[in-house]
Amino acid sequence: MARFKMVNNDRIQLTAEEEAQLDADQVIWEAGAFDRAIADLRWQRNSKISITDWHGLSDVTMSAAMTQYRQELRDITAGLTTVEEVKAVVWPSEPA
Repeated sequence: MARFKMVNNDRIQLTAEEEAQLDADQVIWEAGAFDRAIADLRWQRNSKISITDWHGLSDVTMSAAMTQYRQELRDITAGLTTVEEVKAVVWPSEPA
């Protein structure tokens, strides 16, 4: 199937080289899908952990439930190998 680009409001068919480059770029993009997904998951996880950091201050006693919650957050990426697994992650509930 032919692909096109717009140049000065004109629809122009891509050359064979341009199509090959687009295909190569698509392969690279798809290969990085897991890395992008896990990076986003880690960012979300780190945000959730940072919200609870005050529980670790020297003048606060961290509850066992909060300790367990924070550990579950740290372990959330363990064993994930596919984008589908990353998307299926269920976040633990923050203790009251």
